[in-house]
Amino acid sequence: MSKNLSRARLGVLAAAALSAALPAQSQTPAPLQACFVYVSPVGQAGWTYQHDLGRLAMAQALGARVRTRVVESVAEGPDSERVMRDLAAQGCGVIFATSFGYLEPALKVAAEFPAVKFEHAGGYKTAANLATYNARYYEARWLAGWLAGRQSKAGIAGYVAGFPVPEVVQGINAFTLGMRAANPKAEVRVVWLNAWFDPAREREAALALVNQGADMLTNHSGSPAVAQVAEEKGVALLAYQSDMARFAPTAQLAAVTHHWGGHYTRVVQSVLDGRWRNTPLWGGLQDGLVQLSAVKPALPAELKAGLQQRQQAIMAGQLQPFAAPLVDNTGRSRLASGTLDDAAVSRMDWLVQGVVGGLPAK
Repeated sequence: MSKNLSRARLGVLAAAALSAALPAQSQTPAPLQACFVYVSPVGQAGWTYQHDLGRLAMAQALGARVRTRVVESVAEGPDSERVMRDLAAQGCGVIFATSFGYLEPALKVAAEFPAVKFEHAGGYKTAANLATYNARYYEARWLAGWLAGRQSKAGIAGYVAGFPVPEVVQGINAFTLGMRAANPKAEVRVVWLNAWFDPAREREAALALVNQGADMLTNHSGSPAVAQVAEEKGVALLAYQSDMARFAPTAQLAAVTHHWGGHYTRVVQSVLDGRWRNTPLWGGLQDGLVQLSAVKPALPAELKAGLQQRQQAIMAGQLQPFAAPLVDNTGRSRLASGTLDDAAVSRMDWLVQGVVGGLPAK
């Protein structure tokens, strides 16, 4: 009996020694699951496509330390809450909620899963384990508007807009101010979709704007439909979210593009390292989160130089898109001197002089 016990002890010791001698890679922790919730299909261009490019860049940068998961075409509201809860329960260590209407659902799920990190695109509330991130798209929108003002013969631009949230209103206003900096009589006509992704209605809105005299089109919606209408109708395009040259090779003058790879890599790396914090991010041209890209090579050199000069001025803080005087499209003075601060920009709910139309009722 004692011999058997001795053998058993020896077996345990041998197993322990073998375990200690195993190569380090066998004890490598499981990869972090980084999970993404998208409001539309990934597609070939647009809002979700740009976020997915960011996911792919992050996965390539971090390699085997991370595994990504995607759920696309998730409606805002109860559906997104259910999806995020399922992802958290299935082991996601960080969840990126990439649409404005995901904020309240993300806050609910974050409270239920305090160990999971949440990152919400465009939100205005945080929690202990939920941070927000956004870009100052309006900086590049001003540049696109200035280019439109220089190139438009009619002095009329058409703008297909999603929902009247501050981010969209900022873009409309900045585009209009940029356009009127080049042509003080220019106007921007807006059609509201009350949807982020609806290709058929995006197309209808773009056609309606062309029929109203717009010779420039831009948008804050999720598909290439507006770009395709610009190409078909022979009007110019200031693309948004993605470079739309594949859909509008002749029409596109430039594109306001989104770039999330660097941010997603930094966030996931911070989770891996235990350094993650719920600090909001609101970056712009200087940070590379938004760019005015794909400027048409055939544009006059003088025009491209002027565009570059103004871009550098915005990046240096010398040109502020929302500088006084600011008057809304009802004639009310909104800013007599100085520059709108971030708090005022972040809650913007009025349209500048030069915008035709109003905000839809909430």
